[in-house]
Amino acid sequence: MKKLDVFEKDILAAYEKGELKSTSPSKAELTKFKAAATATFLKEKRINIRLSTPDLMDIQARALEEGMPYQTLIASVLHKFVAGRLIEPPSRLSPYLSGTGRKRRTAEG
Repeated sequence: MKKLDVFEKDILAAYEKGELKSTSPSKAELTKFKAAATATFLKEKRINIRLSTPDLMDIQARALEEGMPYQTLIASVLHKFVAGRLIEPPSRLSPYLSGTGRKRRTAEG
């Protein structure tokens, strides 16, 4: 089992002391959540795209790192890009991905 961070330990302690209260979302919040869920799972079109083998290998490695299928990662990145909220943290992988033999690109070059 993964070790808990400080925030998670605080939540667990509050739960064990009975300090947490269950609340119900408002109708407006439920409507907002339902709309977000619908938009998330809406799949209307299928596309085909050609990628270089090294790029696909990098995407597959990142998807494995994130624990999701690589097609889902690609769709998520594209959605975030068109929504104007693409923020990518640095990779936790080493600069050289196993099997690709090429260094990951950075913003500097």
